[in-house]
Amino acid sequence: MTAVTMDVAAAPPRKRMSEEKFWAIVLIAPYVVVFALFVVYPVLYGFWLGSSANSFKKLFQDPIFVTTLWNTAIFVLVAVNLKMLVALGLSAFFILEYRWVRWLSVIFIIAWAMPSIPTILSVRWMFNPEWGLVNNLLFKWFQIEGPGWLTERHYGLTLAILMHIWKSLPFWTLILVAARLAIPRDLYESADVDGATRWQRFRFITWPAMRAPYMTSVLLSSIWTLGDFNSVYLLTGGGPNDSTQVLATLGVRYLRIDQIDVGMAAVICALPAILPMVFFLMKRLSRVDEQ
Repeated sequence: MTAVTMDVAAAPPRKRMSEEKFWAIVLIAPYVVVFALFVVYPVLYGFWLGSSANSFKKLFQDPIFVTTLWNTAIFVLVAVNLKMLVALGLSAFFILEYRWVRWLSVIFIIAWAMPSIPTILSVRWMFNPEWGLVNNLLFKWFQIEGPGWLTERHYGLTLAILMHIWKSLPFWTLILVAARLAIPRDLYESADVDGATRWQRFRFITWPAMRAPYMTSVLLSSIWTLGDFNSVYLLTGGGPNDSTQVLATLGVRYLRIDQIDVGMAAVICALPAILPMVFFLMKRLSRVDEQ
C-alpha cells in the first residue's frame, strides 16, 4: 500500500493546455470546418462521382474528348512557351533606368490587375464576327470582310491563347524582372571591361543566374495555364460545336447535359499532367531552400 502511494505521489502532474494554445485552436477551428466542408468534401465527392469505369468509358467514346486533348496540349505548350519567352525579353526592357520606362511598367501591369471577366467579355465583343469593332474597322478602312474570329476553331483557339498571354504576361514579367535585379552589377561591369557582347553577357551571366527562377516559373505557369477556365469559356464558350474545348472547360459541357459523372471524369483526366508538374515544382523549391 505504501509503494502504491509513493508511485502515485511520484507521478508527474498532467500539463494543462496553455491559454495561447487554447485560443489558437478556437480561432483556427472555424477555418478548418469551412475548409473541410467547402474544399475537401466537394473534391472527394467529385472524385467519387467520376471514379467509375462507366464514366471514363463514356468520356473516351466521345469524339470531342480527343479534340479537347489536342486543344489542351496546343493551348498549354504555345501559351506557356510564348508567354515566358516574351516575359524574358520584356524583363530586360523594364530594368532600364528611365522614368518613362517606369511609367510604362505601371500601365503594363494594369492588364494583370484588371478583373478577368469584364476584360475577356470586352474582347469577345470586339471580335464578334457580325457586329464587332474589329470587323467593322476592317470593312471601313480596307473594304474587306473580317473572318469569323469566334466561329472558326483556329481563330477562336488562337484568340484564347493570346488572351491568356495578354492577361498573365505582366505577372511573369515582374517575376523575371526581380530575378534580373538580383544579379550583381559587378559581373556586368567586369564583362564590359573584358569587351563582352550582349549575347555573351546574357549567355554567361544573365541566363545562369535566371535559369532556376525561369524554369520554376515555367512549371508554375504550366499548372495555372492547364487550369485556365476563363480565357476559353468566356471568349468562345468552347465553340463552335465544342471545337475549342479544353480540359478546364470540358467538364462544364457535361454538366449542361446532366452528365456530372462524365464531367468529373474529364477533370480527373487532367491529373496525370498536373501531378508530375507539381512534384517537380515542389522538388525545385525544396532544392532552393536547401541552398
